[in-house]
Amino acid sequence: MPRVTTAFAAALALFVPIGRPLLVGLAPAVGIGAGLLSTQAAYSMSAEDWFNSGLDKFDSKDYQGAISDYTRAIAIDPLYSDAYNSRGLARELSDPKGAIADFSKAIETNPQNADAYSNRAQLKLTLEDYQGALADFSIAIEINPKDSYSYLLRGVTKATELDDFQGAIDDYTKAIEINPLDADAYGNRAISKAELGDLKSAIADHDKSIMLDPDPLRYWSRSRTKFKMGDLEGRCADLKKAAEFDDSYFGRMSAYDVKEEC
Repeated sequence: MPRVTTAFAAALALFVPIGRPLLVGLAPAVGIGAGLLSTQAAYSMSAEDWFNSGLDKFDSKDYQGAISDYTRAIAIDPLYSDAYNSRGLARELSDPKGAIADFSKAIETNPQNADAYSNRAQLKLTLEDYQGALADFSIAIEINPKDSYSYLLRGVTKATELDDFQGAIDDYTKAIEINPLDADAYGNRAISKAELGDLKSAIADHDKSIMLDPDPLRYWSRSRTKFKMGDLEGRCADLKKAAEFDDSYFGRMSAYDVKEEC
């Protein structure tokens, strides 16, 4: 069987915007004549108004519209760190280099913007700049020691790209201390423990992960640890459980494994 890694669990976590700036509700426009309303409203909007409009468009998956609104906010207030950060999130898929530049500008205008460091780290991770990702996750954690998500993703980076499984375990443990209900942290810690041969403790973490979020990936992952332990009956039981989720990739893959092995 291929070597177990945390790559699959890492896929669950990437491109999730964290610490999104608080959405401040916009006041409804007052009708002043249909012909002049949209133009006058646009000219009267503040940087915060454009920023909030961008957040609404981002939530609606209108990323180009969000980028346009964030750009208007920045034109009014060139030091608007959260607008650069949010525009970076909107640009990640279409313009990753531009997104990196926006996250960097958010940091330049506010060196304490932990969200911008974490978001830049996540994008660096997808761009395979692993050392850069580690450095940014570490700064985000230094600014905000309660940022469990940055601990989680720094652990994923250490395990999947550097084979630093003990370092990853330490980060997952810290994430769990901050957020004891983090199923991904338990699941990833289980896989790293299995890599180091601590199979009994790995199973305990798998169990906790499944209790918190019983999805096919977690059953499939536990089945591989049980295989390492020689528990073929337990492996098949987990594969069959995962196969019940026949609308998912890991469910279908588990169904195939059941036919081949069980």
